[in-house]
Amino acid sequence: MPADARGAVARAERIVVKVGSSSLTSAAGGELDVARLTALVNALSARRGEGTQIVLVSSGAIAAGIGPLGMTTRPRDLARQQAAASVGQGVLLSAYDRAFGRHGHLIGQVLLTVDDITRRTSYTNAKRTFDSLLDLGVVPIVNENDTVATHEIRFGDNDRLAALVAQLIHADALLLLTDVDALYTAAPGTPGAERVTVVSDPAQLEAISIGGTGSAVGSGGMTTKVEAATIANAAGIPAVLTSADRVTEALAGEDVGTFFAPHGRKRGSRALWLAHATTPRGSIQIDEGAVTALRDRGRSLLPAGITGCTGSFVDGDPVDVVGPDGTVIARGLVNYTSGELPHLMGRSTKELAQAIGPQYEREVIHRDHLALL
Repeated sequence: MPADARGAVARAERIVVKVGSSSLTSAAGGELDVARLTALVNALSARRGEGTQIVLVSSGAIAAGIGPLGMTTRPRDLARQQAAASVGQGVLLSAYDRAFGRHGHLIGQVLLTVDDITRRTSYTNAKRTFDSLLDLGVVPIVNENDTVATHEIRFGDNDRLAALVAQLIHADALLLLTDVDALYTAAPGTPGAERVTVVSDPAQLEAISIGGTGSAVGSGGMTTKVEAATIANAAGIPAVLTSADRVTEALAGEDVGTFFAPHGRKRGSRALWLAHATTPRGSIQIDEGAVTALRDRGRSLLPAGITGCTGSFVDGDPVDVVGPDGTVIARGLVNYTSGELPHLMGRSTKELAQAIGPQYEREVIHRDHLALL
């Protein structure tokens, strides 16, 4: 890794910053801490004043609604989470509007669920919206649409969402802010635990104990942040994981937190979209010969190599491709329904064309619509 790799963050012209609920709330009651939010905005506004475009992916809507609704902790049931998000989103945006307004910066609200960028048309529309806001000098404040989201609330996907937004807008850097100052080789405070300064190869992560279920007011953990950094790296985007109170140093490219350096070949936007922004509707099991054809020869997936399928999907849906040992090796857009595939498995396209019709002489997944994982 180049010695000045962290300097890429200092030189970045477009940055996505993600901040978690725990970095915006008080330690005592879990309510929105305006002082902490203001400190973050001051740091981001200083960088925005230098001409850098900033997109802020902010958690905290549910946490911000806890106080006004008289709750003492983050609600566990979905209906109350959505109620808290509905109330808290206005509180959160109002606080951001005041804080950024003191620096003369205009904000714009962008509410998304991960599903909004899994459909290709919505994905394209989202990119146009971000580009327009940034061209107009606006600071987009992005959050999951927690008021209507279901799966996203339960699994806290704002980290993944931030990485996908960074890829969507072709950001130069991703900054992940949490309540821990870095990734450590073991749980912080554990005897012998050391800060991981740089991750330049995903293999490094295999020796690190990554866990945590998030704070009392948040829903994410260290695992989702590392996954987000990995997604950004696959798009050629450097990422920094650190605490919110080190944001100024991180933006300056100083040695704080953990720096995730892009590695290997940069993946194209379609491959990234397939691998990280789609939700599989089912899976297709294949034999070892098909695994070799996909991995080593860059071939399309044909019916002859398929041994089974699970789930319910239709033509055009994303599905996982699973090897004989149960490992997911790829994801792609399938050309058949889950009802059709069982009748085609293990047969050549030539045989199928003769027995059923010429419309079946086609790939199950074309290589142009397949991303190796």
